[in-house]
Amino acid sequence: MPIFSMTGYATAQAAGTASPDHAAPRLGVEIRSVNSRFLDLSFRLSEELRQHEPALRELLQSRLKRGKVEVRGGVEAAAGAGLATPSTALLQRLGSVQEQVLAWLPQARPLGVADVMRLAGGESGGGAIDTAQVIALATEAVEGLMQARAREGERLVTMLKGHLKQLRALAEQAKPLVPQLVEQQRTRFLERWNEALGLGAPSANAPTAQTAQDRALAEATAFAIRIDVAEELTRLAAHLDEIERLLTKGGEAGKRLDFLIQELHREANTLGSKSQVLELTRISVEMKVLIEQMREQVQNIE
Repeated sequence: MPIFSMTGYATAQAAGTASPDHAAPRLGVEIRSVNSRFLDLSFRLSEELRQHEPALRELLQSRLKRGKVEVRGGVEAAAGAGLATPSTALLQRLGSVQEQVLAWLPQARPLGVADVMRLAGGESGGGAIDTAQVIALATEAVEGLMQARAREGERLVTMLKGHLKQLRALAEQAKPLVPQLVEQQRTRFLERWNEALGLGAPSANAPTAQTAQDRALAEATAFAIRIDVAEELTRLAAHLDEIERLLTKGGEAGKRLDFLIQELHREANTLGSKSQVLELTRISVEMKVLIEQMREQVQNIE
């Protein structure tokens, strides 16, 4: 399955059904989406399409899992279609209804010409619009949106795999430093300890010096263990492998990838906090820069 981005845009248009008295109106549906933790749907539909909102919502929920999605829909009168003249019967009914409304609500606004023409069907061209037409058009727009999200998702996967490659290279640079750092810190600690005691090099005939030497060795070893970053590098490599597996597998991977990015950041931070040399600090900083870039990209993945 492909990896889908939550960012996309699509539009679709089609002619409605003509009636005996009016030309077919033009229907238009526009869908745009951006990233969001959950599926957040909003609709901006013209008066003629509001009754179809439940069906549109059901369609989108069946195809999309995450993202802030805005759907716009409208109806435009057919080109060259004139305004329909309201019948006398319709005007009489509207007048009667208006009188009843004003009798109960004296502050209500009287009907205007635009209101009358809309109620007469002139605004939409008078053609019939049924749910099947709207859903067919919305399905076309959703398909376009999915294609756009898939293209953006493919671009994100390419970028993320590039970052994975760079992180692996940085981890390889850090590996040779680990045993060197441990031995270096162990030796340095031992020298400082001996200097502080004023004992110099240990002697077989000096048990006090030997005791101090043993204690220094234990302390140095414990300190070396604390600065050993081999475990962090191992976990970081495991996280990188899992991220690559998810990117290859595809599907709904956004939330899992977001969690793994947090784990990567934790390992890179620990690597930096244990660093005793400038080179390892540089590697940690470069890792965190790459991981932050990945975090921003992963937040766009469904």
